Amino acid sequence: MSVTGAMATTALTGFSMMSMLSLGYLTWDLMGPNQVENEPVQTFDGSSPVPQRPHIIFIMTDDQGFNDIGYHNSDIRTPALDKLAADGVKLENYYIQPICTPSRSQLITGRYQIHTGLQHSIIRPRQPNCLPFDQVTMPQRLQELGYSTHMVGKWHLGFYKKKCLPTRRGFDTYFGSLTGSVNYYTYNSCDGPGLCGFDLLAGESVAWDQRGKYSTHLYTQRVRKILATHDPQSQPLFIFLSFQAVHTPLQSPREYIYPYRGLENVARRKYAAMVSAVDEAVHNITYALRKYSYYKNSVIIFSTDNGGQPLSGGSNWPLRGRKGTYWEGGIRGLGFVHSPLLRKKRRVSKALVHITDWYPTLVGLAGGNESLTEGLDGYDVWGAISEGKESPRLEILHNIDPLYNHARSGSLQKGYGIWNTAVQASIRAGDWKLLTGDPGYGDWTPPQMLSGFPSSWWNLERHTEPQKSICLFNISGDPYERFDLSEQRPDVVKELLARLAFYNRTAVPVRYPSEDLRAAPHLNGGAWVPWVGDMEEDRWDTVYPKKNRDWKNKLKQSNSRSFFRRLNTRIMSNRI
Repeated sequence: MSVTGAMATTALTGFSMMSMLSLGYLTWDLMGPNQVENEPVQTFDGSSPVPQRPHIIFIMTDDQGFNDIGYHNSDIRTPALDKLAADGVKLENYYIQPICTPSRSQLITGRYQIHTGLQHSIIRPRQPNCLPFDQVTMPQRLQELGYSTHMVGKWHLGFYKKKCLPTRRGFDTYFGSLTGSVNYYTYNSCDGPGLCGFDLLAGESVAWDQRGKYSTHLYTQRVRKILATHDPQSQPLFIFLSFQAVHTPLQSPREYIYPYRGLENVARRKYAAMVSAVDEAVHNITYALRKYSYYKNSVIIFSTDNGGQPLSGGSNWPLRGRKGTYWEGGIRGLGFVHSPLLRKKRRVSKALVHITDWYPTLVGLAGGNESLTEGLDGYDVWGAISEGKESPRLEILHNIDPLYNHARSGSLQKGYGIWNTAVQASIRAGDWKLLTGDPGYGDWTPPQMLSGFPSSWWNLERHTEPQKSICLFNISGDPYERFDLSEQRPDVVKELLARLAFYNRTAVPVRYPSEDLRAAPHLNGGAWVPWVGDMEEDRWDTVYPKKNRDWKNKLKQSNSRSFFRRLNTRIMSNRI
């Protein structure tokens, strides 16, 4: 059945788009509000040879948890993503980074954070910092290989100078937001009280006229327009679609929320609606790939950027931890590859894959030789994905962050004189995973667990054992990280500590400069735009100061504990 023309108008008038989504998409011809208005249909005479190099579409979502897709959890309906994954290769041993900037930097550079200076936190809007200029990016390599390169969506890799912008780092065109979080309709982004500005660029110009359009729809329209106006027979295409969704704020058109009205957790309900909007967007992009003759020679890659945030509706269940942590819930990513070019399809891959691997893998697919990816931390994993071969990757350095709060229980002595276990670090080698320092909040949070609690209550973690500065897990046998084997296997601990020490010797200094007051939007026409001249000298000798909020946290925890004591007393009184 095909819903087109007048029938489509009638169907969409009588029923909401999400009502049909709740039943699954009718056909690949169904389009939603993120289609391009008056989109032209291009035809080619067939005289141009089909390029051997594939068209590459890399789709990244923001803060989508491991449990936030249909094939992992039936509560969230993602028929388009489920179908693409089922017909392709699901990556079930795929790793990303725990927060936004690091994942994007590793995707774009193919290097661990310790080799770019971005090993601490994110790049904040007022920091004079961005992706190091000495790094040759993946899109730049693809440009060298003859690709037309385009980016749509969230950048979050710095913008203090014009030469930091996506259009100066390998993308022929750019349309999206530069900071980490914006309003989905107004594109307003704030970095503190009174420090708000408009954040949406078209190329290197502020796109004021696009205000009011839902970003997931707007970005999808942009991608479809690129596909409609490019000749797939003449030049290979690379599109990096970096959705803002499903990052906070939790905003979605009402019609996507209705099918989830049964979810009692309000944040989860809104979050699920945003995921469904993304699913519809991917559906419409895939339809456009078929319509404009890209599909048969295309590779579609889907990836999250980090784990989900349960306080904002996300879920990593049954994995441990959340966004911002080095537990599996923070770094085990959703990912799959869909392509007619895959040799072995419709399967689940357990091959070890890391986000840095996309750089050499895609450059290899584009026809580049090994000299173009020499010195990277990533591996070409196409053989493992397409043919089911063993992954060339045996080890992942998740990170070493020397600036993160040191664990009070850690020391060089506890690290057998090899490594200071107060330092936050994590490494995976074979089946084993080692964490040192403070890896972040480490509980297991089932979906719907947190409904309306204030975020400060999150700190009331259950401490069932004393804080430790070393944890060791056999991830293959214990993917949920429930059995710490550090005391039973000190031999493995020592080997992995030695690997951390080895990697640390190759690290470059952390780039985390203090805020620059000149970045404030009211000094730059009301928008977040570059504020430093390209020729102005950089200073990396100052570090962004951390504000001491310990007394506030202690006060909030004290008040919260008092509340729970009173609540428990009332409950027991009622029972009696």
